[in-house]
Amino acid sequence: MTTRCGFIAIVGAPNAGKSTLMNRLTGAKLSIVSPKAQTTRFRVLGILMRGSSQVLLVDTPGIFRPRRKLDRAMVAAAWTGAADADLALLLVDARAGLTADVREIAGKLGQSGRRCWLVLNKTDLVSPPALLPLTAELNTLASFQEIFMVSAVTGDGINELADALAAAVPEGPYLYPDDDLTDLPDRLLAAETVREQIFVQTHEEVPYGATVETESFQERKDGSVRIEATVYVSRPGHKAILIGDKGTRIKSIGARARQDLTSLLERPVHLFLNVKERKGWDEENARLRAIGLDDPGAA
Repeated sequence: MTTRCGFIAIVGAPNAGKSTLMNRLTGAKLSIVSPKAQTTRFRVLGILMRGSSQVLLVDTPGIFRPRRKLDRAMVAAAWTGAADADLALLLVDARAGLTADVREIAGKLGQSGRRCWLVLNKTDLVSPPALLPLTAELNTLASFQEIFMVSAVTGDGINELADALAAAVPEGPYLYPDDDLTDLPDRLLAAETVREQIFVQTHEEVPYGATVETESFQERKDGSVRIEATVYVSRPGHKAILIGDKGTRIKSIGARARQDLTSLLERPVHLFLNVKERKGWDEENARLRAIGLDDPGAA
């Protein structure tokens, strides 16, 4: 039997639904999702087995105009993911349309000459006649070999996209065991799961000023795992919000994260969280490396 295997980079502006699309395609919650933009901070690999094909989906950070070193590292990770892939999917929020960020990303993809497809997402929220002018405008910016219209939330169009991706990856041996879902280390998966709950449960400004690092990940004799993680925040006020009155907020974040990790790791999880203030963590190379990013200024 001839097998196929290749990398597919999912790129786009913040909040286009890239993580939701990857999770829908793989059938597993591998990349964290929230209604807030810029949730994903580094490349996450999701493995889709479809027939005799192994499709290696790379969920990249949303591409935007960076300000901090963290932002620059995120954008660099996104473009590196696109450059390294066999095929790039430009995911566009059909409801938001052709924003300045989308126009710039499409233009750069077009200039790169890389093989790319266009995927319009959230099409369940837009009337069909409005999709044709958007598609036409995007086609003036890049030569898309294929165009798909999907809803990552409802699943509309997802099977057709998955079949097309399976046929599009090149012939070759599988690069990962066929029962793997991701290459994300458990320690990083634990940190990301906690960070997702910070996005879900705290105010607008807190998630962007926080990062999570797994300090300890210990397998126990009874089959469970003990995880200790530190949440770093850039301001004293953020620390107070995260901890909450008598520790209620951090307990809630830990409880929900523990539930998700128990499901993801398929074993009992004992999760312990600590919150520390660390001003300027988003400019520290060590903090960037801890969350899976490279220094964007390095040669």
